[in-house]
Amino acid sequence: MSTSVLSKATRAIKLGMMPADGIGREVLPSAQRVLQSTPGAPKFEFIQLAAGFEHFQKTGSALPQETVDRLKNECDGAMFGSVSSPSHKVEGYSSPIVKLRKELDLYANIRPVVGVRGTKDDEKFIDSVIVRENTECLYIKSETIESTAEGQVAKAIRQISEKASTRIGKKAFQVALARAEMRAKQGSSATKQGANVTICHKSNVLSTTDGLFRTSVRSVKENDKRENGGEGLFEQITMDEQLVDSMVYRLFREPHVFDVVVAPNLYGDIISDGAAALVGSLGLVSSVNAGDNFFMGEPVHGSAPDIAGQNKANPIASIRSAALLLEYMGYPEPALKIYSAVDEVIREGKYLTPDLGGKSTTSQVEEAILKKLNP
Repeated sequence: MSTSVLSKATRAIKLGMMPADGIGREVLPSAQRVLQSTPGAPKFEFIQLAAGFEHFQKTGSALPQETVDRLKNECDGAMFGSVSSPSHKVEGYSSPIVKLRKELDLYANIRPVVGVRGTKDDEKFIDSVIVRENTECLYIKSETIESTAEGQVAKAIRQISEKASTRIGKKAFQVALARAEMRAKQGSSATKQGANVTICHKSNVLSTTDGLFRTSVRSVKENDKRENGGEGLFEQITMDEQLVDSMVYRLFREPHVFDVVVAPNLYGDIISDGAAALVGSLGLVSSVNAGDNFFMGEPVHGSAPDIAGQNKANPIASIRSAALLLEYMGYPEPALKIYSAVDEVIREGKYLTPDLGGKSTTSQVEEAILKKLNP
């Protein structure tokens, strides 16, 4: 896998593009056109790759080996659209996005949940990042079912390891540090709040698994201090904890109190989707799957089969994910231009898709953002 992009190579950056299922085939092209049109962005070469449930139905494979090999050997980064994972068991099928995260060691799913000032969401304004562990917990998909005298009994194994918990904790502190530095550069009033990492867990009940997650993340700051000779990189970052049930409660009551939240896989999935309600729609929420040398942008929403092919899907989550990908690949300036253009379109409220109460099409929202980028 190439890491030359990180040194600002002059060649075109190769991005693997996996629209996958449903509205992914509509919103990912919008993100691609925005990337191509952003002033100051690097040159791109887009490589179309197969993945998804619909591909599984046609070929028996949800994630072809060719896709994995090309991502590892040819691409500098990637974008994923959406996947239609069935709610019932389908023999031979497993989620391609879960497998991609494991194959590429994309151990962190970083999900900013950020409101737009000057909109109806000001009352419950949120500016947080949820850092979700991406490789284990219940998502290792180790399940069994057996028949007993009292009926069937299904069991699932939950895996929490010290290694995975420690490195996701370190990633959360890195994200908090980067956010603090960005606020300082922008002269934001939020700088006074400082940087904070909240550990989300349920170790009062799951004392072994969540207990290990909690202690592993807490060890990050102390280890950093010891490794850096007494004054660690994370010295100014405060740390607290929140049980996952009360986390959900406070998220809706006091969203402004959270800066960076780090959570095991399942909790991170749930609270980030719930937090999307505070900004109006899942169609606005972006994410990047991050490893140490490879990044993949992915909108948080699903494949929305009920509106697929109707030009109604909100492209903003995909466009923001493309900007987030740029940011993590070392191009913050063009990323900020995309964020700003999207915020302006949302704030003006003239071009909004139905999920936000508007009547605009996918194409119209995309065009409005492009005009903000290139007035």
